[in-house]
Order: sequence, then structure tokens, then C-alpha cells
Amino acid sequence: QVQLVESGGGLVQPGESLRLSCAASGSIFSAYTMTWYRQAPGKQRELVASITSGGSTNYADSVKGRFTISRDNAKNTVFLQMNSLKPEDTAVYYCNAVKLLYYYWGQGTQVTVSS
Repeated sequence: QVQLVESGGGLVQPGESLRLSCAASGSIFSAYTMTWYRQAPGKQRELVASITSGGSTNYADSVKGRFTISRDNAKNTVFLQMNSLKPEDTAVYYCNAVKLLYYYWGQGTQVTVSS
């Protein structure tokens, strides 16, 4: 079992960068695959990026080349570096942890990209 807390969201202008963090506690962090999802108002939840316990990554086509997911197991934290942000990146970003049949969600952090 893990508890997840996202942070780092905020208001930025198009073209700027932002780094999100997801701090985990309550279990062995290194054993989980970590994923960032996002959901905009009126839109379905979308997978943004994921990273396995072994470090393998996966990205949505819409963010490839702009976003980078990473993890620091010593700090029990996963990051999402977001560069060249666009208005369409505006959403609540959620952190997810999964191992076998276990799924855990954070409360989300708001990212707003607007001029």
C-alpha cells in the first residue's frame, strides 16, 4: 500500500516549463510502476507517461519530446519534467502507482498553461 502526494503544479505561459513531483510513502516504492495521468474539464483521463521499476519509460504521442518522466527511488519520488508547455496541456495531473493488482492514486495537482 502506498500514499501519493503530487506537487509542482501552477500557472505558466505557453512555452515555459514546469516540473511535477509525486512523493510516495507507505510501501516499497521501487517495486511499483509509476504513471502520470491528466484530466481536463469535460475530457476523459489520459495517460501521459509511465516508468517501470526497471526504468523503462512510455509516453503519450502528444507529449513525446517535451515531457520526461523519471524517478528517484532513494527519495521515493517520481517526477514529470514538462517543457514547451501548450494550452492543451492544461489539466489536473494525477500520479498513479501500480504493482500486480494494486492501484493507488494521488489527489492531483493543477497545471494551467495560459497567456
